[in-house]
Amino acid sequence: MSHQSAVAAAAPASSIGSPWLWVISIAVLLALLAADFLVTRRPHEVSLREAAGWSVFYLTLPLVFALWLWTAFGGAQALEFATGFVVEKSLSVDNLFVFMLLLAAFAVPAEVQQRVLLYGIVGALVLRGIFIAAGAALLQAGTWAFLVFGLILFASAVKILHEAVGGPEPDRDVSRMRSVRLLRRLMPVTDDYRGTRMVVRERGRRALTPLTLVVVAVFATDVVFAVDSVPAVYGITEDPYLVFATNAFALLGLRALYFVLHTALAKLTHLNHGLAVILAFIGIKLVLHWAHEVWPAVPTIPTPVSLLVIVVILATVTVTSLRSGKRAAERSPS
Repeated sequence: MSHQSAVAAAAPASSIGSPWLWVISIAVLLALLAADFLVTRRPHEVSLREAAGWSVFYLTLPLVFALWLWTAFGGAQALEFATGFVVEKSLSVDNLFVFMLLLAAFAVPAEVQQRVLLYGIVGALVLRGIFIAAGAALLQAGTWAFLVFGLILFASAVKILHEAVGGPEPDRDVSRMRSVRLLRRLMPVTDDYRGTRMVVRERGRRALTPLTLVVVAVFATDVVFAVDSVPAVYGITEDPYLVFATNAFALLGLRALYFVLHTALAKLTHLNHGLAVILAFIGIKLVLHWAHEVWPAVPTIPTPVSLLVIVVILATVTVTSLRSGKRAAERSPS
């Protein structure tokens, strides 16, 4: 590869994110998060009707945003956003599995579960913002970053597939997590929840409530998911603004989606198999992109093909999960 092509390959990818677009987008994101905090200000058990209404709202937003991208910047950016959103939404559903296990492990009361989920979403947004900035810096350093991202996704795919094939792990003792043990050493913890309060005064000194422990545990899992999700969406688009937008839209509706899919999540027994295949596929796409920059004869995978492959994989694992559940129900005694 010539010096000129090497310089061009290392040049930062153009972004549609002007300073004003970033400011407006972050302002809208903060406004939506503030609205969510107001909704969860008074602890209450979330009804299916309430959760479905918010889920429809948060699924409509990315559709409207994609249409705006189409009219303002063209079909390529809109398609990249749509594909990245599907990937991030799929990974966020897997995130909900972990949230469900943590809420059960900490015996979180139903009326404060949505506040825990909201804290988890805020933590995930902050962490992914950091990883997005780091990913953009790596891409500016050179095309070798695509190879690094590809290897990360391969490793994640192998790990997820190993866990999926091996079956569900025995219940983990959340109290043995390092972050939780450290908190218990630093401050006393109350025996019961105190609504949405995380710190209370008891016997003349401050004490943490179990809500603080579960929020810290959720934040710890957010780090793991950020490592997978950000390289995955960089495999779809190199535009940091679109990477940010896909993550934001995928995470915003998780609080409501959790209560809609709470019972359905347990039935998607093959979801992790599908996510492992998706991550491996995007890993191949990233490696091919890196190889194409070094050897132009190497083919790349177009974004429309990526979207088609991802949708087919998700549809397949949904059908196989439902069929597996139906066969298991038929075999079990009535």
